Amino acid sequence: MQYALVDGARSEAFPKGKGTCATCGNATLAKCGERKLHHWAHRSLKDCDPWWENETDWHRAWKAHYPEECREVVHVAPDGEVHRSDIRAPGGIYIEVQHSHMPEPELRSRETFYGNLIWILDGRSWRKNFDVCHALPNPRSPMAADLVWFQAKRGYHGANNGMFLRLSENPPHTKTTLRGGEIHSLRSIAAEVQANYSGHHQFAWTRPHEAWLEAGCPVYIDFGEPFMARLQSYDETGLRCVRMVRRDAFIQATMTASRAVDLFPD
Repeated sequence: MQYALVDGARSEAFPKGKGTCATCGNATLAKCGERKLHHWAHRSLKDCDPWWENETDWHRAWKAHYPEECREVVHVAPDGEVHRSDIRAPGGIYIEVQHSHMPEPELRSRETFYGNLIWILDGRSWRKNFDVCHALPNPRSPMAADLVWFQAKRGYHGANNGMFLRLSENPPHTKTTLRGGEIHSLRSIAAEVQANYSGHHQFAWTRPHEAWLEAGCPVYIDFGEPFMARLQSYDETGLRCVRMVRRDAFIQATMTASRAVDLFPD
């Protein structure tokens, strides 16, 4: 933990410090070695919150973007269940920054508990398995309503560069029933796509973490780059896409927004 209560006030760890956990009230000891992040640990050696994971420099860097009072906020559910969130933004959005793999049952439990939640994933270690492919037009644009895209997949160079069918050339099909027709290349509509671009791309994820693809709350992947990738469903075909969002724009938006689902509407 970054914080514990010392004489009733929140405090970061300091050498030989002793405190109290704000979640459970049990005794904590400061851990201030030279190699690990300074932190508080329960004297019992077991954290009271089973959802807590060991912090890394990456966790601390994300928490540092928000005011101190927004970090490690204790949330109590109506039934008395208690957990400690990584961040509770000023507008009331909970943000969990997740470095390690998470089983789907735990993911569902956390989403139910917090409700108004955003996930930030540490994608730096598996960036090489994640290809951001061709641009897509805004899914709400008129041109997007006519296009059915072939799904990107690593090694499928045509689809990864953009291949599509047109509904207008294949009546009376819908996007969910169209299976064939004249195949077009993104090159033929590149200028129009660019004019209707709002950050959406297809992606190819080798060995994906399936639980995150099924998450009910917004998921943003941090690759350690200026842009983050939000996992989304593009249209009624179920085509998966990412929306690229600047990190600084994300931080600014979460400072003022009150609902996680309202960030960066299409």
